[in-house]
Amino acid sequence: MSAYVIVDIEVKDAEGYEAYKKLAAPAVIACGGKYLARGGRVEVLEGEWLPKRLVILEFETMQKAKDWLNSAEYAPAKALRHKYAATNMVVVEGV
Repeated sequence: MSAYVIVDIEVKDAEGYEAYKKLAAPAVIACGGKYLARGGRVEVLEGEWLPKRLVILEFETMQKAKDWLNSAEYAPAKALRHKYAATNMVVVEGV
């Protein structure tokens, strides 16, 4: 069953975050994921949630999404993300 990683990112250092983006995409692909949305325009339809930069990734399973997050391929990018941005991240199983 597909799983979707949804990340709300508040970039603290734009220049540093650019380095993250260069490393993150190849790691997502190497771990079998794909981008469905990556920082595009967001419009709030209901509620008070105001995401800063929204990213949605798709993986084959929830376990593969968790494996990506903790993978050696993603580790260097993850360290940069933690340094240059604040994030909220969830994974949800598809139907």
